[in-house]
Amino acid sequence: MESPDKSASRRAPVTSHDVARAAGLSQSTVSRALRDDPRVAPETRERVRAAASSLGYVPNALARNFVMRRTRTVGMLVTDIGNPYYPNLIAPLHDELEELGYRMILFAERLAENGDQHLDVLLDRGIDGVVLTTSTVTSSLPTQLTDQGLPFVLLTREVDGVAADTVAVDNALGASLMAAEILRLGHRRIGAVFGPAHTSTGRDRERGFRAALTAGAVDLASDAVRRGAYVVENGHEAMTELMRLPEPPTVVATFNDLVAIGALNAARELGLRVPEDVSVTGWDDLPLAAWSSFRLTTVNQQMHEMARTAARLLVEQIEGVAGPRPRRILFEPKIVLRSTLAAPPE
Repeated sequence: MESPDKSASRRAPVTSHDVARAAGLSQSTVSRALRDDPRVAPETRERVRAAASSLGYVPNALARNFVMRRTRTVGMLVTDIGNPYYPNLIAPLHDELEELGYRMILFAERLAENGDQHLDVLLDRGIDGVVLTTSTVTSSLPTQLTDQGLPFVLLTREVDGVAADTVAVDNALGASLMAAEILRLGHRRIGAVFGPAHTSTGRDRERGFRAALTAGAVDLASDAVRRGAYVVENGHEAMTELMRLPEPPTVVATFNDLVAIGALNAARELGLRVPEDVSVTGWDDLPLAAWSSFRLTTVNQQMHEMARTAARLLVEQIEGVAGPRPRRILFEPKIVLRSTLAAPPE
């Protein structure tokens, strides 16, 4: 009878981390060397192969994905699984993939802090394709995935100069519709909390909002503009600063529901009534936006249908039936009027 230690040792598969330790290299370097990445020196690649051979390592995930067969597994890259925004994409994406006969794995962006590590993490898990939701306008990951032949779809965000299947909402249109509603109610002192400028959502929503204000002959004062991440804390901080201006805005347009909730909390802490003293708008139409505590006026971007569409586009790529590419599908945004937007105070 074998000892427990010997039995466990025999069952434990050799991983790329074991190869990295044996070769005295980082795991990311080993991963690149095993797929013959030209950035890895030939002598280093040979060193890695020798270590892998001595350990009996077989890169099963990569072999399944690129050589032998499909895994029928799709990855989804998100920023933070705890963010209440993502379940509205994860659930419908998972359901659509399941109907199509695929499984889904979630990858949190914090697992890898740079593009090379992102690529290594995704390729080393033996997935057939990936849905990207966190890309910036200059992200290198889509190009790297293209070079490696791994199918992907951009969901909610776009990347400049990348010919990729993309599913998003018409961000500029949605922002212009909200601006038009704000102007229709008579607001002229307007504050805005835009998203990160290095994202297509932040850039395009700002562009649409400003264009509509310009068309309405209303200026957006530079001191009434803030930008930042799509988190509650950013909305709270921005709202606090804006309402302490010598001439505070009568409405603060935010471009994310979590940011709007932070703004609502700050307004109440300052003793301001919404919308009697100041109006607030959001974006996304998350389920919590309809809660009686918020009743937030916001932009609905059909997140469930966007996610399901992205799943179908990706599976079509994987199965070789995608047809002419790239495909860019824009959903039409809709204004959802609730109780946080009203005419400015007298």
